[in-house]
Amino acid sequence: MEVMGKMLVILGIVMIGFGLLLIFWGKVPILGKLPGDIVIRKGNFVFYFPLATSILISVVLTLIFYIISKLK
Repeated sequence: MEVMGKMLVILGIVMIGFGLLLIFWGKVPILGKLPGDIVIRKGNFVFYFPLATSILISVVLTLIFYIISKLK
């Protein structure tokens, strides 16, 4: 039961972090507009694939999880 309680607390913290990220996503000017993000506009069709932003987020999350694993 103790392990499940810890996992629920961690899940709650992750969800709060994700919620804050969604709230402030538009206020961070660099995210979604990096020079590797793909945007194709044709008529009333828009295709958007944030390739560079996805790589940046992946690197940052990898570093965070690496640091957390080293602290344990």
